[in-house]
Amino acid sequence: MSFSQSCNLTTHRRTHTGEKPFACDVCDMSFSQSCNLTTHRRTHTGEKPFGCDICDKSFAESSSLTSHRRTHTGVKPYACDVCDMSFSQSGTLTSHRRIHTGEKPFACDICDKSFSQSCNLTTHQRTHMGEKPFGCDICDKSFAESSSLTSHRRTHTGVKPYACDVCDMSFSQSGTLTSHRRIHTGEKPFACDICDKSFSQSCNLTTHQRTHMGEKPYICDVCDKSFNQSGSLT
Repeated sequence: MSFSQSCNLTTHRRTHTGEKPFACDVCDMSFSQSCNLTTHRRTHTGEKPFGCDICDKSFAESSSLTSHRRTHTGVKPYACDVCDMSFSQSGTLTSHRRIHTGEKPFACDICDKSFSQSCNLTTHQRTHMGEKPFGCDICDKSFAESSSLTSHRRTHTGVKPYACDVCDMSFSQSGTLTSHRRIHTGEKPFACDICDKSFSQSCNLTTHQRTHMGEKPYICDVCDKSFNQSGSLT
């Protein structure tokens, strides 16, 4: 590699030497470039000098502002070379490509599960630690995922933002809408691997498979009867 300015060569050499001469005076992090230290310091100060000229959001990095502006313009410059999907951020494209490659680089150090995205690993690790950092401000329930808290809040507000485009039903969760649409399409993607039955919902397949295995996990606390469906126990 060659450079037009000597300072750029100096900075580049640090990728080989691992030298990080720019140290943060608040925490123990160091950086190979002064600009990275400047950006990092904003995590301590809360400074967000890059403001969007369309809405009231601000960002600590100019690159984050550039990505954000695409939510207004709809520009998606990062195209997948396997399917026809495009994305507004390069990181989202990188994650998407793993759907095609099957790559799961983020491995849990407690069990044998791996994930295609680091955020999914973080969420999974909470199942081991029992951590539920997202608390409802209306009731005392807490959740391991922010998306679960968002869905839960709708039980208080009654908001149902996911509307069916065939009938007039609406739902509080996107997954419930996906399941509902199968009533109209007749799609049954969950197939039993023992017999030829298929189901529109995974929970119905789980219940059905108990008829093959003889499993009856729902036990009456008054007598000794047990059932393969919670509805039957009720």
